Amino acid sequence: MIAEHHAAVVCQAASVLLRYPDEDVRDRVPLVTGAVTALPSGAARSALTRFLEHLAGTSPRDLAEHYVATFDRRRRCCLYLTWWTDGETRRRGQALATLKDRYRRSCLELGGNELPDYLPVVLEYAAIGDLADGLALLQEHRAGIELLRLALRDAGSPYTAVVEAVCALLPGPSPQDRAAAQRLARSGPPQETVGLELEPYDPAPSGGARR
Repeated sequence: MIAEHHAAVVCQAASVLLRYPDEDVRDRVPLVTGAVTALPSGAARSALTRFLEHLAGTSPRDLAEHYVATFDRRRRCCLYLTWWTDGETRRRGQALATLKDRYRRSCLELGGNELPDYLPVVLEYAAIGDLADGLALLQEHRAGIELLRLALRDAGSPYTAVVEAVCALLPGPSPQDRAAAQRLARSGPPQETVGLELEPYDPAPSGGARR
């Protein structure tokens, strides 16, 4: 199992890298690269390094266009975790409110335009708020994260590597196909106490990529 400090670094790095690649994010890439380089060898470091190499060899314009094409225009590449479990239903509103309360207990306040189920926000909470609870929260949404990983893989997106790094922090192997991920939703991932019920919602998630 990866050490706590290293897990926090992976969460913080993934939080930055999964955001829209504007100038602020690009300015933080050297710091992220240094932190990832200092990680011990393993699946998370390897995956993040692979994505950082992609960043280094891609123009800002191409990065931005790919991000929009991937996360704004593909429903199945959704970075909003409660969309995977609640879709556009009233349940989702309650789930978002519960998440905000969860963050406040660790004194983490969101920006005005941030939704609490946005995967980079969840990862930031794990990195700088409450690592144990943040990892537990990721585990609660493991099925949705794995389906996101599979959707990115099927789309041929380099962002697959970043989500793979997140999955490497969680117990048990990642599902290799969508059917296995859906079974994970019904039964719950390894060491999880409550299984998720994943429903095939089609409406696009509320709130696009933050820019």
